[in-house]
Amino acid sequence: MENLIKDFLNQKSFAVAGSFSNETKVAWRIFKSLKKRGYEVYPVNPRITEVEGVKCYSSVKDIPTSIDVVNIVTPPKITANIIKECKEMSINRVWIQPGAENEEVINFCKQNSINIIHGLCVMIETN
Repeated sequence: MENLIKDFLNQKSFAVAGSFSNETKVAWRIFKSLKKRGYEVYPVNPRITEVEGVKCYSSVKDIPTSIDVVNIVTPPKITANIIKECKEMSINRVWIQPGAENEEVINFCKQNSINIIHGLCVMIETN
């Protein structure tokens, strides 16, 4: 797992899918934390247009550049849809925040050669 975490954190771009309705939301805090550390960060949420002046995309498929890692902070049902988009976009690194995963999502990733980190918060690993 340690090598997988290092591989993910050595990438350049992250999409963060989740709720950005206010600064207390985990997705917002992850977005800010990754930006502060110098990553290219793309927020994903179909209900808003921007996060702190950065364009917010309705889906991972709408991001106009290639993404190295997708960090997901959503209910498992929504996570499953995002994971399927990742497969369609040939994104093979997905970091699923605690509570956003379930067995279906984990199995889908394993069956489709998507590297997955789950059960660990990206903010703890980047401190």
